[in-house]
Amino acid sequence: MGHFRPFAMAIALALSMALAGCQRESGADPLQLTGKMFVFNYRLAYATYVITLNRTEPLPDGATVTAEFENPAGGTPLVTTRRLSPKLEKVVLESPEIACVKKARPYRVAIRVNGPDGAQLQALETTVVSDLDQSVLPAQALVVGPAYDKNPQMFKDGKAPVHFETAKCPV
Repeated sequence: MGHFRPFAMAIALALSMALAGCQRESGADPLQLTGKMFVFNYRLAYATYVITLNRTEPLPDGATVTAEFENPAGGTPLVTTRRLSPKLEKVVLESPEIACVKKARPYRVAIRVNGPDGAQLQALETTVVSDLDQSVLPAQALVVGPAYDKNPQMFKDGKAPVHFETAKCPV
C-alpha cells in the first residue's frame, strides 16, 4: 500500500497537467478588456467610445477584432473592425464620432475576435457609462484646419463669446 500512494499522486499530477494544457489549447480568451470610456474632444466638438484590450494569448496572423457600439442617437450600432497583428500586445478600438451621450446611462458594446477563416475565437459584452452629458461640448468645433485656427463661426471678430452655444441632441 505504501508504494501505491506515490504512484497515484504521480498519475494525478500528470493528469492535472494534461488537463491544464488542454484548457490553454482549447481557447483561453486571447484578449482581455482593460479599459472603456467616452472621450469628449472639446476643440473639435465630438465624442467617441474608446475600448482598450490586452492580448493574453497568441492570435493567428490575419485575426480581426470587431466592436459594435450602441449608437447613443439611436439607430443601428456603430461598427469598428481592426486587423490584429500577432505581435500586437495592446488593442485600442475607437468608435466613429457619436452624438447624444447621456450622463450615467449605460451604453452596450459587443466585441468579437475572429480568426483569419472567420471563425469566432472570442466574444464579450460590456457597457460604457459617461460621467458627463454631451451638452458639455460646444455646438461647433472651436478650431478648424490643420493649424487649428479659431473657427470664425465661433469666434466673432477673433473674440470668444461670453458663452459658447452647447451641443444639442438632434433626436
